[in-house]
Amino acid sequence: MKKGKGVITVTIGLICFILTYVMFMQFRTIEETNITEIESMTTAELREKSVAWREKYEETYAKLEENRSILEEYKQRRESNVEASELLEKELLQAKMIAGETDVKGNGIVVTITDNENTEKITATDLLVLINELRLAGAEAISINDQRIINMSDVVDINIDDGAHFIFVNKEKRLVSPYVIKAIGDQKYLESALTTKTVGFIDQYSENATLERQNNIRIPKYSGEIKVKYVDIKEEK
Repeated sequence: MKKGKGVITVTIGLICFILTYVMFMQFRTIEETNITEIESMTTAELREKSVAWREKYEETYAKLEENRSILEEYKQRRESNVEASELLEKELLQAKMIAGETDVKGNGIVVTITDNENTEKITATDLLVLINELRLAGAEAISINDQRIINMSDVVDINIDDGAHFIFVNKEKRLVSPYVIKAIGDQKYLESALTTKTVGFIDQYSENATLERQNNIRIPKYSGEIKVKYVDIKEEK
């Protein structure tokens, strides 16, 4: 960016110099021209002198137009580079958001699921069913008890010998009831997908789950480390 500004400044300075030079040459020509000499010139000599002046003027004007063209080209390149940089930055930010590397906020829904003494406890499978339904409904970001859920997240059951049960998320976080699932996306689609009669998650888990719409939901970034072991990310030639 700074380099582009420097080139434009030099170009503008060059154009100003050329304009000043043209004016100087005009004044110099007037000062050095002897009126008597002009009067004594023949028509042919005057015509020859006029042609010489015109050629010099056209040459200078052509140079001026050339520099104007260069200036315009640099301006266009600068604007193009700015637009490309902004687009790249936007795409990078979006990629980070999809990968779960940034905190996000937006409108969506909040589902709260609680273990019920009269029914079996909520399992990792139940949460995975809910996550999949939210994704199919267009959820752009999901979290469980403020743990960001991404494509590489693991949600597994852990059962202890004494009968204790909890759910392990993202390889390091142990979650217990109640489970608060936040999803950012189109509130209407998300709610409709979960409340479809007999097949929607809320209808099936009516004794355990509640749903509400919320605005400005905040979902933190993924807390774990994203590692790719088996995918070859090198560009093929």
